[in-house]
Amino acid sequence: MFPYFAFGHISPFIQLSNKLSLHGFRISFLTPPGNVSRIKSSFLVTSTIQIIPIQIPKVQGLPTHLHNTSEMTPAMHELLKEAVDLMQPQIKTLLSELRPQFVFFDFAHHWVPKLCSQLGIKTLSFSVFSAISGAYVTVPARFIGVETEEPTVDDLKKPPCGYPQTSFTSLKAFQAQDLSYVYKSFNGRPAVYHTAVDGFNSCSAIVLKSCNEMEGPYVDFIKTQYQKPVLLTGPLTPDPPSGVLDEKWATWLSQHPPKSVIFCSFGSETFLKDDQLKELATGLELTGLPFILVVNFPGGVEARAELDRVLPKGFMEAIKGRGVVHSGWVQQQLILAHESVGCCICHSGFSSIMEALMNDCQLVLLPLKGDQFLNSKLVAGDMKAGVEVSRREEDGYFSKENIKEAVETVMVDVDKEAGVSIRQNHMKWKDFLLNAEIQDKLISNLVEQLKTML
Repeated sequence: MFPYFAFGHISPFIQLSNKLSLHGFRISFLTPPGNVSRIKSSFLVTSTIQIIPIQIPKVQGLPTHLHNTSEMTPAMHELLKEAVDLMQPQIKTLLSELRPQFVFFDFAHHWVPKLCSQLGIKTLSFSVFSAISGAYVTVPARFIGVETEEPTVDDLKKPPCGYPQTSFTSLKAFQAQDLSYVYKSFNGRPAVYHTAVDGFNSCSAIVLKSCNEMEGPYVDFIKTQYQKPVLLTGPLTPDPPSGVLDEKWATWLSQHPPKSVIFCSFGSETFLKDDQLKELATGLELTGLPFILVVNFPGGVEARAELDRVLPKGFMEAIKGRGVVHSGWVQQQLILAHESVGCCICHSGFSSIMEALMNDCQLVLLPLKGDQFLNSKLVAGDMKAGVEVSRREEDGYFSKENIKEAVETVMVDVDKEAGVSIRQNHMKWKDFLLNAEIQDKLISNLVEQLKTML
């Protein structure tokens, strides 16, 4: 297992490692030493998994003490990809010693198939992104009809040629603008699009973190685009959380009626702009419902001072007893599982979506970057299991009224048609995700397909 050094990538590789280890696979998990202590506890105790520390080569401008993207600037992200390319001799030596039958690799490690073909090792390009996203962004058809070196914003507002006909027909300008990053070259390196497509083209098989029940049309489109085996892991549902909810959260939540609290969080690496934070916070206040708002800031920023600067004067006083604004890590799964929590507002990261669907937390989607925009279209459009916050076409601006309106659809107007149908669909997908037999079968199928490749 060779994931990119970002926790949003490392986590699905860990989840897949745990599932495969239960089927007797022996797994070597490659990651820089600075990540080992954080991920060690995520592996099954009795598993056949060993973590092998690998060294990030020195690149000017990339601090040597940073071993993942969580505290890196955008410029450092690009330098990290350069460093990853310099790892080839180290990885080749390691694989020569380990002699695995398969290597699961990530989008930035597009050179792995060529290296492995010299060693007789099968390679699997494991995409941690949803199939709707991969089918829209990283397929050869994306360049059909494009007359410039990279697709324009207008090109990216439309799906690629041959894209399946589903509820999703186009992106807004601000979303297409954000996706244009995928096609840009930095420091003379190939763009993300080219490294991802190169990896898909040259690997033995593509592996998607998805299933036909949720994303069948997009999976089929990717198969036709690459004309090679596309294997599915299923959604890799998170294991039930261990431990007990901290007393301060348990006490606060128990003061509120069942299914009344809104939990709002955007993950550890998605940050809100000043106007977004202000509108979101005042929108939550406007709902009249109790809420927990978790806000994180880039490394080196003092959270409390930022909140004081951005939030309206007197806001914290006004929400006392009814609202909590918190910065830093929280026990998200345990909070979502609490009986008082009835709504989850999130950035449409796939893990957060799964956690909300597996609990009775109605989903309000507020995607802020990249694949999040497409995940939101899947859940609110195709699956009809959530509601997306309305935004302005050109810049993505949303107001406090937009937040209030979205929350009311799933929390207040529960007898109206939209609210009823979203709740019914939510329940259907919850049952699907919690059905251990179905989820286990998805992994068993993957295991059988891997065996036939040997």
